[in-house]
Amino acid sequence: MIQISPSVLSADLAKLYDECVAIDAAGADLIHLDVMDGAFVPNLTFGAPVIKGARPATKLPFDVHLMINEPIRYIADFAKAGADILTVHIEACSDLGATIDAIRAAGVRVGVSVKPNTPAEALFPWLDKIDMALVMTVEPGFGGQGLIEETLPKIAALRAEADRCGLALDIEVDGGIKAENIGHVASFGANIFVAGSSVFGKPDRAAAIATLRAAAEQ
Repeated sequence: MIQISPSVLSADLAKLYDECVAIDAAGADLIHLDVMDGAFVPNLTFGAPVIKGARPATKLPFDVHLMINEPIRYIADFAKAGADILTVHIEACSDLGATIDAIRAAGVRVGVSVKPNTPAEALFPWLDKIDMALVMTVEPGFGGQGLIEETLPKIAALRAEADRCGLALDIEVDGGIKAENIGHVASFGANIFVAGSSVFGKPDRAAAIATLRAAAEQ
């Protein structure tokens, strides 16, 4: 099933609570929250206290993307703050197995992401231990970038391996998603789409989400 996860990186963060209320009313399936540490990626955003403050705004799942080094240190904090999905980067974990175990022990769903230059095959040994694979279709750290077309075959490779293993894996795509390309991206096997400026940058967010969903389902 196609799901749209608007990224608050493109929202008005000074009004994050209200933005979460509005995007829920606009028909989002999840809310994507990008946590950046200024080390793993060249930008800073927010931490667990901000997520905790926004949590009462909506019952939608909080899709929390940890773009931070050694995220195992903060798994419990983000789970307590209200994350429903915690996605870590394979490149940022010295012990990915222990990190996955920590997320599972915290009672939330497990996601693992790969950057554009990391092959899909790096995730293959972990697919039976996770709920979601996140393919970055831009370099992580900044919103508003253009989609890197060369990353898309990784989606198909992950879907084929999940199917071969009989796994009901969610595959999320993050970066440069817009109405003009979401159908093409979906054709590779993705089912969850992070959308920042293509939702929050539109005057009618409900129409923007509906347009993305319809284009992905074609």
